[in-house]
Order: sequence, then C-alpha cells, then structure tokens
Amino acid sequence: MTTYRSPGETCVMRGIFRNKVWLAQSVIVVKDGPAETVLLLMPGAQCAYPAGYAHWRVHDQSGPTRWQEAFSDPLILKELPWETNRILIFLEPEKYYSFFLFWNHATNEFVFYYVNFQLPFRRSHCGFDTLDLDLDIVIQPDHQWKWKDVDEYHAGIQEGGIKEEWVSGIEASQSEVFDRIAHHAYPLDGSWLSWRPDSAWMPPLLPANWDVP
Repeated sequence: MTTYRSPGETCVMRGIFRNKVWLAQSVIVVKDGPAETVLLLMPGAQCAYPAGYAHWRVHDQSGPTRWQEAFSDPLILKELPWETNRILIFLEPEKYYSFFLFWNHATNEFVFYYVNFQLPFRRSHCGFDTLDLDLDIVIQPDHQWKWKDVDEYHAGIQEGGIKEEWVSGIEASQSEVFDRIAHHAYPLDGSWLSWRPDSAWMPPLLPANWDVP
C-alpha cells in the first residue's frame, strides 16, 4: 500500500544513475496522490550536484561532459543552494516526462512552462527518484515552444549514458506531450499561475541519508 506524503513535508528529488545518487534537490511537497505529485523547489533549498555541474550546465567544454562524469567512480557531489527561480514540479506515474512551472522568486513573475524528459519516477525512502535525460521543451506563457538541449541529448546517447529503451520511452511520449501543449492542457492551462508558497515554508535541507540509493 502506497503511503502519500503530506503538504509542507520536506523530502528530496534525486537523479539515480547506475545505482548511485547523481543529483539531489531538497523539495517541499505541495500535493501527493495516486495521479499526481507536485513538488516545490525554491531558492535557498539545499541541493547536491556533481563537481562538474557548473561547467557542463553552461556548455563549458573544458571538463568532462555530464555523462562522462556520471560514469566516474567515485562520483563526487558538491552541496549547493538552489538559486533565483521557484519551480513547481509535476510528476505523473509512468511518464517519461514531467512539467515544470518557473517563477522569478524575488518578483513572483511567471517565466515559462517546461517539459523535462526523464525516467518515470519511483518513490524512495527519502522522496522521489528519477533521472533527467537532457532533452527539454521550453514553453513561453503564450504557449510558443522550442526544443532545448537537443545536442546534449544526442551526445548522451552516443556516450552510452542514455539507453535505447529510454530513447524509445521519450519517443513514445512525445505525441502526448505535443497534444497537451497544443490544447493548453493541465498544468499548462494557467490554473497554477496564481499559486504562492505558504509564507511559513523555509528553504529545506537535504534529509538524513539522502545519499543512500
């Protein structure tokens, strides 16, 4: 029997690769149920990233790529706070994607919607586990959209980080994603744009044993 988490509860969203924690972000539960889980990532939240994160996220070619680093042993993670944007993360069971909603946290200005292609999430002892698969779609408030990180996605396939079965999962999900974008379907329908975090919520810390797969 699945136990669902309560609104306001702190947990962690992790990326798991080769049975290792590749990334961890402390989040606050907004909603959790059988059909949908909504998580808040807010500035100041304690996170842990691979040592090369700052380089490959800005396409700095001076060091190893994301997947080259992911294959390294040991994988060194560095704890850093999340910055600038407030993000609502919408997880649905068995999906090879999730929706993100971005706000500038300081101004409350809505920035854009976002499709993050990833492995279907699993519940863990400390939160929710998935794996970002690089490929993304950025959707402006007027619902104009564009691909993001296509080159990185193909590089991940070539480098052996992104498996063939994961590519198949992404490809199978794309018609559904584009249909939801075209019809401004939930959560792209504006229904969450006026939502604000509880004023009592503080930036969360990584929970105990967050680094245990």
